[in-house]
Amino acid sequence: MSDNTPRTTIGWAGTGRMGYAMVSRLLKAGHDVTVYNRTRSKCEPLTELGATVVDTAAELADRDIVFTMVSASKDFAEVTLGEHGILRQSAKPRILVDCSTVSADVSAQVRQEAEQIGTALLAAPVSGNGKVVKAGKLSMVASGPREVFDEVAPLLSAIAPRAVTYAGGDEVARLVKLAHNIFLGVVTQSLAEITVLAEKGGVSRAAFLEFLNGSVMGSVFTQYKTPAFVNLDLSPTFTPELLRKDFDLGLAVARELEVPMPVASLTHQLVQHSIGRGHRDIDFAVLLTEAALAAGLTLEPEDTKVTDGLSDAS
Repeated sequence: MSDNTPRTTIGWAGTGRMGYAMVSRLLKAGHDVTVYNRTRSKCEPLTELGATVVDTAAELADRDIVFTMVSASKDFAEVTLGEHGILRQSAKPRILVDCSTVSADVSAQVRQEAEQIGTALLAAPVSGNGKVVKAGKLSMVASGPREVFDEVAPLLSAIAPRAVTYAGGDEVARLVKLAHNIFLGVVTQSLAEITVLAEKGGVSRAAFLEFLNGSVMGSVFTQYKTPAFVNLDLSPTFTPELLRKDFDLGLAVARELEVPMPVASLTHQLVQHSIGRGHRDIDFAVLLTEAALAAGLTLEPEDTKVTDGLSDAS
């Protein structure tokens, strides 16, 4: 690229646990990024990496490419189509990349309105959490116009060097992410149940999970969740409320498509049960302690040094 070629300007809306880690990777890669977050103090530390911080989403509208990473469908609609939304300004980004987990209906509405003003939308939800992002092991799935994906692929790879998958047009990436997160919940519930079974039979959680992680049934995820299960560190990486939201969306799609999901439906109710017991803002690994209580077992931290399998590299 010639030194005279203008740099692509990037906007970023939403710097919660995930968004902060993701935009940090773009900044460390040398990109020009302007950031907005509803609570400004949460994104101000990004100025140390070179970010410019603004007070409203509207101030991102003159960026070439704008990323959004918000909690729910209503937040995505507000930050794009609301009174101070990115798509309601005189200036418009060429491309909008949404990395949130939102409904296909809301995404389609934003896509339609974006296209009417000449902005292309790429749906690009992700798999992982802040620590996974920092370790360079985030995965991303994208859908939308292929030529738009090809243009932003280098930016996506800077955020998610492990894997960036193009799934097709329109909103199909939303379905991929919802299916993924339903599986996440089902796997976590099953992992909780078998871990409780082993412990009630006299096996330490550390020993059981060491064996599991070394077997063909082990996975990146079971390894990653091992410290939380062994030492009962429920510092939030993904909350039961967020997991419930994804089950709500995913099971609604299953009903539309007439796909029976009995195991997922039961897990949905178990997640709801944990929320009903007040577990809203801690990690969804609380499914382990809830499974233990159902078995008449009260867990204690084992205080054993175990690895989550992630590199500490930033």
